[in-house]
Amino acid sequence: MPKLRVGVQLHPQQTTYAAFAEAVRQADALGVDTIWHWDHFFPLYGAADGPHFEAYTLLTAMAMITQRAEVGCLVTCNNYRNSNLLADMMRTIDHISGGRAILGIGAGWFQRDYDEYGYRFGTWTDRFDAFEQNLPIIRERWSKLNPPPIRDIPILIGGGGEKKTLRLTALYADMWNGFGGPDDFRRKNEVLDRWCAEMGRDPQAIERTASINPEDIDRLDEFVDAGVTHMILGNGAPFEFDDVARMVAWRDQNSSQ
Repeated sequence: MPKLRVGVQLHPQQTTYAAFAEAVRQADALGVDTIWHWDHFFPLYGAADGPHFEAYTLLTAMAMITQRAEVGCLVTCNNYRNSNLLADMMRTIDHISGGRAILGIGAGWFQRDYDEYGYRFGTWTDRFDAFEQNLPIIRERWSKLNPPPIRDIPILIGGGGEKKTLRLTALYADMWNGFGGPDDFRRKNEVLDRWCAEMGRDPQAIERTASINPEDIDRLDEFVDAGVTHMILGNGAPFEFDDVARMVAWRDQNSSQ
């Protein structure tokens, strides 16, 4: 069986900072491999104007209050920050965390964020073209920074578009995150493998991650059979950790086989 990893995405909405920070500490103490949040300015569910926190100041705090888990945003919206600045921010968070930062990034989709914060929403093609242009800029800026990142910061690309997103994943990403059940993942994995072959990229160089829900906990082996090696469980306030503990135990049991 391939090396398995588990993570949790803690939703930074409908909560207080104190409760969110305690959830981060608890996830780290349980032994997850990765802890994530998301990059939005308003809640994605529940009260539309309920409490919500900004991603990168929160990610800095996550880096400071954890000891072992890698931390990242699942995923950063490419349009919200200048790409050179984003690279510098991630480099700094990588140092704060001691080399545990992951850049999760996507083209962006939540129009309310754009409208209320003054960004141009445009078309999907506009946003994707900007995304494609910025990925090499980020890597180039990392090569110029002093001090440089502690490690080669992994890039995770989120999304399942078979013609564009998975092609870009084959070109630039170290990790890919998708949604859906095992059958959907198996098909997308095959598409990504084909793009890797076309681009001359080793498909094994891209870690396959799945965003899952509590109802998927009993299907972890099915996801592995579909090609996923890193399950990331969504967890919103009030934060519960029974399923997270089950995932860690499942990982440890399978890792010992």
